[in-house]
Amino acid sequence: MRNLIVPLILVGAFGLSVGSALAAQEVSLHKHTAAELKSVCDKAGGRFSQNAGGYGCGTNCQGKPGTDCVIGCKNDQNCTAQVPGRGRPTNLLNALVRSPRG
Repeated sequence: MRNLIVPLILVGAFGLSVGSALAAQEVSLHKHTAAELKSVCDKAGGRFSQNAGGYGCGTNCQGKPGTDCVIGCKNDQNCTAQVPGRGRPTNLLNALVRSPRG
């Protein structure tokens, strides 16, 4: 019986990690400049970052920095938003700030 406990814990932990990854929704947005994203990121209370390959912003989805709601943009390409649940954001702001109901 003891020999079954460790594998069951590992299977349970793996299931939880896969389930939380599947709960996130990735949505393609239009092209946006770094200045546009930074402006919206500041308004949403997020943290903006930029490097040679692109730029992005992350929030906790409730007006503070975090990684629950994230937008990433590669230079000269469409931006991609990653949000929890089944949300389908249509613009930068509603991708970074979600209503408490979803």
